[in-house]
Amino acid sequence: MIQSKTDYLYYLEADRVQLGIEKWWPSIFINQRWKFERLLRKIEYFINCRNSPFWKPYIFFLMWRFRSLSIKLGFTVPPNVFGPGLAIAHRGTIIVNSAARIGKNCRIHTCVNIGTQAGSSAKAPKIGNNVYIGPGAKIFGEIEIADNIAIGANAVVNKSFLEPGITIAGVPAKKISDKGSEELL
Repeated sequence: MIQSKTDYLYYLEADRVQLGIEKWWPSIFINQRWKFERLLRKIEYFINCRNSPFWKPYIFFLMWRFRSLSIKLGFTVPPNVFGPGLAIAHRGTIIVNSAARIGKNCRIHTCVNIGTQAGSSAKAPKIGNNVYIGPGAKIFGEIEIADNIAIGANAVVNKSFLEPGITIAGVPAKKISDKGSEELL
């Protein structure tokens, strides 16, 4: 979670590197995903570090811009969920519950849904570092996903996987390989 200006700059740099963007300034006009991630980090910074009444109108303006861009791109990603190094691979539907916690260097594809257990608003997944989430994956419930895991396309993950460095896929998800996410990030 961003707690200072230094954290904010670190998160931005980690996101830029993870997205593979060489020069950030021209890309902000071309790459909408990078624009979205920069705005997400800015909102996190202002919500967490600049919460005096003086900043409320500006935070409201940022939230309005963020909401508009979210609708345009099809993302429902709340602030303070992802660690540094977030990489959204493509435009398209991505839904993440605000109670979920995702570690650093996460690569997420389209049609992914990270939600809570049925009947609860707080029982959401805790996903580790260096996790690749393939297109169409559904991850829900009070579960834990270890570090360096690759989640296959259209997988339905409803139980914890605590062994790091594996690949999981299927409905319901199960371990299919000892090959993790190193090559996919």
